[in-house]
Amino acid sequence: MDLKRFKLTQNIQKQEDTNLSFRVFEISDLNISEYLKPHKNDHFYILIVEAGKIDIQIEEKVFNLKSEKISIVFPGQINFISNPSSDLKGKIILFEEILFCSDILKNELSPYNVNLSANLNCSALSKEEFIQALSLIERIRVIYNNPSLVRKEQARFYIKILLLGLIESVHGQHPVLHQKTNQHLYIGFKKLLNEQFKSQRTVQYYASELGISPKKLNDITKKHCAETAINAIHNRILKEIKRQLLFSDLSHKEIAFDLGFSSPSALNL
Repeated sequence: MDLKRFKLTQNIQKQEDTNLSFRVFEISDLNISEYLKPHKNDHFYILIVEAGKIDIQIEEKVFNLKSEKISIVFPGQINFISNPSSDLKGKIILFEEILFCSDILKNELSPYNVNLSANLNCSALSKEEFIQALSLIERIRVIYNNPSLVRKEQARFYIKILLLGLIESVHGQHPVLHQKTNQHLYIGFKKLLNEQFKSQRTVQYYASELGISPKKLNDITKKHCAETAINAIHNRILKEIKRQLLFSDLSHKEIAFDLGFSSPSALNL
């Protein structure tokens, strides 16, 4: 199965959309049938439910969204929605990757960058936080409906304020993020693992790339995700196996070869 890749440039509802780096739609305004099928996006995608409920599957996890819950899908993540209730009401915000707070999270806010995409896939907010988020979304929507050069810049700031608010909320829900030692090494390990797991499967390799000992890497992974480095490597491979079994028509043999194994039997890690 070839996964459809949704592009921001395909979501055009008015002429100004071609020059905008974001979109704001009512869920009812979208062709929901397209979102019911597994797909990827080349942009960030925020789903906010104001009433009713809906399920969203992101990679292998399913989240039940209702009022006071917000889901952020990152570019490249396989996702689809299901089971929308008849009283579903909410908004979808689409925006280009450049609007995400990447540089800030890599530098000044690096403590907030641990397991960020997984934690933002579903955020449960307090009533006050949700009201604040809806207020920002309404400001973005108003600008989207009547943009100008200056107002477009304002909307970009509002999107970043919304994102930083969600990141701060997630930070409070996951105490591990408060630990301040070796976060950059853990983040570096996760990034490197996502890039190299198909070909590199030894703790020694990742430790060497990070300039630390295998023992120190183990200590860091145990602290941040409660597992050894080798378990983190194996779990990343298992995640990809499940991903391909769920969302592709590849045979076990093809999956094994794609992941660098010599035979399908090697998938039994």
